[in-house]
Amino acid sequence: MTAALTHDLEAEMRRIGEAARAASRVLMTAAPESKTRALKAAALAIRAKAADIIVANRQDVAEAQRNGLAAPLVDRLMLDAKRVEAIASALDDIAALPDPVGTELARWQRPNGLDIARVRVPLGVIGIIYESRPNVTADAGGLCLRAGNACILRGGSESFHSSRAIADCLAEGLRAANLPEAAIQLVPTRDRAAVGLMLTMPEQIDVIIPRGGKSLVERVMRESRVPVLAHLEGNCHVYVDGAADLAMARQVALNAKMRRTSVCGAAETLLVDAKVAQSHLKPLVTDLLDAGCAVRGDKAAQAVDPRVTPASDKDWDTEFLDAIIAVKLVDGVQGAIDHVNRHGSHHTDSIVTEDAAAAEKFLREVDSGIVLLNASTQFADGGEFGMGAEIGISTNRLHARGPVGAEQLTSFKYVVRGKGQVRP
Repeated sequence: MTAALTHDLEAEMRRIGEAARAASRVLMTAAPESKTRALKAAALAIRAKAADIIVANRQDVAEAQRNGLAAPLVDRLMLDAKRVEAIASALDDIAALPDPVGTELARWQRPNGLDIARVRVPLGVIGIIYESRPNVTADAGGLCLRAGNACILRGGSESFHSSRAIADCLAEGLRAANLPEAAIQLVPTRDRAAVGLMLTMPEQIDVIIPRGGKSLVERVMRESRVPVLAHLEGNCHVYVDGAADLAMARQVALNAKMRRTSVCGAAETLLVDAKVAQSHLKPLVTDLLDAGCAVRGDKAAQAVDPRVTPASDKDWDTEFLDAIIAVKLVDGVQGAIDHVNRHGSHHTDSIVTEDAAAAEKFLREVDSGIVLLNASTQFADGGEFGMGAEIGISTNRLHARGPVGAEQLTSFKYVVRGKGQVRP
């Protein structure tokens, strides 16, 4: 890139950032009804322009296939009428959420008469860097708006045309509610230098949220001068305990892996209590194999079916995002906890059991943002949690953890009311 082009892009990104900062000041005090109106109007626009969005998406998919994008990522990228309707429905769900801004979280009085309240406020300007999923454009824009934040969206080059078509609908919603269009801005270039510039704009951007592969997230965490809310990766586990109902375990394990293999909540490792290896291991492995899933197993898993290939040490640490799963026997619930905490990504992990004590031990001691009992890891989704949508599943321990919805895109401030008190 020439120096002139670099300078032009830097100037454009600064302009976008300054416009977002100005819009954030308007949104900070915008009436909840105005934000709701904008979200509903955007949903209507997406439904009205569904055919145009699908045409734009076909262009993205064709380019991605020509460029050799992996099949799971093409699946994430692809839109059809059902998926476009899901995007619009998610905006309607976000519009129906209570507005978090201004919520009083706590209030108390001091002996000196001071009245102190802790109140939710927007974060300000949020930069969101994501890869091939165009629905993130609407989810992220809608959630930021609901929480009173302006956002700068840098979608993946693979979803460039789809994201632009969706962003146009969001802008239509903002106009309908008389809110600044700069409240939701899509970076208008595929140039990867724009990502680097966003990471060095602390005056214009308050938080960066990366949503994508491990290399993207690691780059953002390494280079950013802006605070980062990270979603690292989804190396998720299902543990079938010795007290598990076999029919339930088969149903949960198969769904957790195969419902949709390309999502971050897909199970990548199946752990089985050695106590039930004779009764449970073969049917669990056979279900997966018969569904078209490649199984990489330890010696016990290999022994139940010749189609099982040996698992490498690397497999226990891998987010496959494909029809591949690693299978291993463990020594009871403690063995499962030790394996998950060592090899997992602190994203989502599930136990299947009828033993209440084992369940509580797993739920308490597994160090992940989401832990489940007798349920598929594919429920790791803000929409399934009643949040309308999500920007991602945070594996952070600070600020927000698990699904990041509108409420998680706020901070708080203290409002202190007095009657002339001075400190002695």
